[in-house]
Amino acid sequence: MAEVDDLQQRVHGLRLADDVLAGGDLIRPAIRDLRRAVKLYRENTYTSEVGRQLLRQIGELAQIAGWIASDAGQHEEAERIYRLGISAARQAEDCTLAGNLAGSLAYQMSNTGREAEGLILAQAAFRDSQAEAPPKARALYLDRVAWAHTKAGGTKNGQQAMRALGEAGQALSEDSEGTESPAWLYWVDAGELKVMESRVYTELHRPLRAVPLLREVLSGYDATHTREMALYLSWLAVALADANEPEEAAVVAERVISLGSDTPSERVAERVRVILDRLQEYADVPEVRAILDSAA
Repeated sequence: MAEVDDLQQRVHGLRLADDVLAGGDLIRPAIRDLRRAVKLYRENTYTSEVGRQLLRQIGELAQIAGWIASDAGQHEEAERIYRLGISAARQAEDCTLAGNLAGSLAYQMSNTGREAEGLILAQAAFRDSQAEAPPKARALYLDRVAWAHTKAGGTKNGQQAMRALGEAGQALSEDSEGTESPAWLYWVDAGELKVMESRVYTELHRPLRAVPLLREVLSGYDATHTREMALYLSWLAVALADANEPEEAAVVAERVISLGSDTPSERVAERVRVILDRLQEYADVPEVRAILDSAA
């Protein structure tokens, strides 16, 4: 159990590091720790309870390692890691953790051109885990379902996305001080739901809804979380462009590009490409032209 406790601390340390560092900075230590954990499980003897706890920690480590690999642009490696984690969580009989891993993989699929697969998996992750999941976990699963519907496109999926967001908010409202949640849900709160809501509105081209929400979230956001700050600003830039505010969009875009230049994150790099593509419509606006020329 001492080994399990040490592994648990390392997993949590990686989560906290991921709050302030990008995938390119963390990919090597994350995969190294995962390999060590798997080796520990395979090459030692222990009681069934210790074995179950080891499997749970392998699952948790696979979730953060998969997330880091995905952020670094190593999508095939991330999928392999996520599937390893799903297997470990199921063997540990931890349905909530398995749902988190499946939802994480679904999120990657939705963002990498596999929208139909992502939607199916996000829905399955919620359906198969909701009975045992605490309120925060259900809110997280529903957030991913909302995003998967959004990326799938179409009017009906847009309506389903908004419904899932409403259900996520309802699930989170059921959380209370007496409700016990896994440690890995520490970051799920009302602010994070607002972030997802604003992103969905942006993707659905509803800037009048998206811009105020994004401004509210960003006004109090921790500036040390550089990658997340760049990502949230990127949606603000696109929403401002959709609102026919190209000059302000250019100002925000410049900040995203500046933050992204020091952040080894493929997610941020992709968002920069999205912004630049969206700003092409306003290429005759001097502020936008300067951004486009600088990027070129």
